[in-house]
Amino acid sequence: MGAELDERAAFERVYAASYPLVLRYCYRRVGNVEQAKELTQETFVVAWRRRGDVPTPALPWLYGIARRVLADHWRAGRARPVSVPLAESSDGGAVDGGFEVVGLLQDLRRAFGALSESDREVLRLVTWENLDVTGVARVLGCTRAAAAVRIFRARQRLAQLLHQPPSVSSAKSAAVVRGGQR
Repeated sequence: MGAELDERAAFERVYAASYPLVLRYCYRRVGNVEQAKELTQETFVVAWRRRGDVPTPALPWLYGIARRVLADHWRAGRARPVSVPLAESSDGGAVDGGFEVVGLLQDLRRAFGALSESDREVLRLVTWENLDVTGVARVLGCTRAAAAVRIFRARQRLAQLLHQPPSVSSAKSAAVVRGGQR
């Protein structure tokens, strides 16, 4: 009974520390607070069932569970993946910095949107979720080396797309996204 109470208390600490971060992770992918709350709860139900497997740190493991819960959600046709717009303030306006920053943000949105979903997810994990290579590997269920390669390639493709003028044909952008140009 004592071990069960310790396990429960440990899980409650993980839940308290991670719930807002997992909720934010889900929200950034569905764009709807209520859906994000439901998906976050589903994530923690799965985590509770697997509470004996909780690693330290737990957050990348939880993101991996949330990623699979989201995939099931999308496969069931309940919603489509979305991205919360980049660099918007809570009042809906662009971040401060004038026209140059707005132009850079537009270029970043265009380039980010042209990436494959897989590349966007890898970059989100590194930038939005602040995960290191080990954490990204845990979320994606791959080796650390494979995660490092995926991050490197996604960054390369993003940089290529950022250096293309906006008028470049979508066929050329699609070739860069697929890795046809290096």
